[in-house]
Amino acid sequence: MGTLIALTQTNLIKKVIGINILQTAIFLYFITVGDIHGGIPPIIEPNVTDVIYVNPLPSTLMLTGIVVSFSVTAFALALIVKLYLFYGTISTPVLMKLKLR
Repeated sequence: MGTLIALTQTNLIKKVIGINILQTAIFLYFITVGDIHGGIPPIIEPNVTDVIYVNPLPSTLMLTGIVVSFSVTAFALALIVKLYLFYGTISTPVLMKLKLR
């Protein structure tokens, strides 16, 4: 759905929202893949043996991805505000026509 929104909408804010939906879906996918049924958090206790630990790497990488996603979204929205103040529109076809002049 996020890809569809990002590719079909002409409003720049809607495109950013579509990209955020796509990023959130990717984050949820990787967190789901990193989970192990019956696994426990990776806190090693010396007395416990024969347990399956959940891999913490996907969750850690997704936390980093969420921070980067938030930063890129904030920067993109700041650029959209500047585009609107300078050109008076955030519609991509109109901006492309203004670029050609």
